[in-house]
Amino acid sequence: MTASGNPSADSTLAWWRDAAIYQVYIRSFADSNGDGIGDLAGVRSRLPYLSELGIDAIWFTPWYPSPMDDGGYDVADFRDIEPSFGTLDEAETLIAEAHTLGMRVIIDIVPNHCSDLHRWFQAALAAGPGSPERERFWFRPGRGENGDEPPNDWPSRFGGPAWTRVTEPDGTPGEWFLHLYSSRQPDFNWDNAEIRAEFEDVLRFWFDRGVDGFRIDVADGLVKDPALPDLATTNGVSPFSDLDGLHDIYRAWRKIADSYPGDRILVAEMWLDDMSRAARYLRKDELNSAFNFDYLVCPWNASKFRTVIENTLEAHVSVGAPAAWVLSNHDVTRPVTRYGRPGDTGFAFADRLHGTPVNRDLGTRRARAAALLTMSLPGGIYVYQGEELGLWEIEDIPDALRQDPVFARTKGADPGRDGCRVPIPWSGTESPFGFSPEGAATEPWLPQPASWASYTSESESGDPSSMLRLYRAGLALRRSESALGDGTLKWNDAQPDVLSFTRDPGFTCIVNFSAESVPLPTHEEILLASNDLVDGLLPPDTAVWLRTP
Repeated sequence: MTASGNPSADSTLAWWRDAAIYQVYIRSFADSNGDGIGDLAGVRSRLPYLSELGIDAIWFTPWYPSPMDDGGYDVADFRDIEPSFGTLDEAETLIAEAHTLGMRVIIDIVPNHCSDLHRWFQAALAAGPGSPERERFWFRPGRGENGDEPPNDWPSRFGGPAWTRVTEPDGTPGEWFLHLYSSRQPDFNWDNAEIRAEFEDVLRFWFDRGVDGFRIDVADGLVKDPALPDLATTNGVSPFSDLDGLHDIYRAWRKIADSYPGDRILVAEMWLDDMSRAARYLRKDELNSAFNFDYLVCPWNASKFRTVIENTLEAHVSVGAPAAWVLSNHDVTRPVTRYGRPGDTGFAFADRLHGTPVNRDLGTRRARAAALLTMSLPGGIYVYQGEELGLWEIEDIPDALRQDPVFARTKGADPGRDGCRVPIPWSGTESPFGFSPEGAATEPWLPQPASWASYTSESESGDPSSMLRLYRAGLALRRSESALGDGTLKWNDAQPDVLSFTRDPGFTCIVNFSAESVPLPTHEEILLASNDLVDGLLPPDTAVWLRTP
């Protein structure tokens, strides 16, 4: 493992190869001023907590000015801070304070689209058809006799069509614009040189202010087929995910990142059905790593986990890149809920299994075991806020309080992602559980369940058996054990539905997915277990770390 410490320009290079990175969804992390919305001052007050947790870097979801139609992923200005979060000066102070505590800072960049309030899109609406302003986006005339049908059959990933018709400056129905997400998130045209130059400048703007890297949202979707063909005519080849067209973009970004000291990181978010496709962009002259969504959505099954792990490692070793292991984030159902469901314990956007009965105790046991499995794998890991507390998906949010555009665009058929974005609990026995200051006049922007009283960081800090204490212990061992972090693993023979692998020197991880307790191999010491062993046996849905000869 790389050593903890102030991440200065002369720090050990390639820190990201085995870093533990913590995702902060700012709106739901900590509210300093009592308006019910998390902010940068709240984050700053909790930096010691993150340092004690044992993470190496913080990844911030978008902190830019935004109307919050999509939780900040609808960006109105890429060079400033959302006023409800704080100021640009405060962001620079936060970055400096995190560095002082030995933590780096990664921020989201959203290059596929912007807010409909962005100055460039407002200029495009005002300029009219055929203008240079509209060439920055994907404006097209409609089909049909009166142009009242979308230009093609592309769907929005948030439900409904991926096209919205505008009213022209003269008041007549006009062209349509492309949006793979919400109708308030117009897609940029990356064939336009202005767009490429703009984002290169945005990278420099934030690198100049001390950020250590970027997580690239929708990294696979920037370059579209300019013919905009109907999906029905493409034989299954996605026309809005031109991977070959991305190389030039990311090579240019890599050159910018490499012009700064300290080994800056570029991380891709690519929702692809094959990790080897994303790995094509992981190389010294492009991207450093990519989120492993195959692992994130994997159901609780030994053979499926092993297959994902083997395929991931194989894809990454071929390009010399480290894997990045993820159990949860701001878009998917929390693992305690997923793993506690009967039958399907995986995740798919097409069916979130909302309302399926959940055995929360079972889900928690499995989530604890999954945490140790994840921390013991070669490469880097990501922890989403609240994961370390064992929080579960909040599925009973009243419809009137839901804010995810997915809920509205699917007319309630998809509950959306609000359930994993509920403000996290810090202290006390009732809402807002320390998320907002005592006496705050405004409730948290999403309601917290009363049952979280036992899941605050304050409560769990004093409980040796808590999820928080497990994460602290696991992350500490991950730093101190030379076998962990970047490297390789060797699979061991094991009973059915049991995973066992060794990492040199002298470390073995065993995860029991079966319904029966299993014996442990010869070992010198039990380093950590996700739950208590029974008569020296490893119970079902439990993981253990061993020091082995």
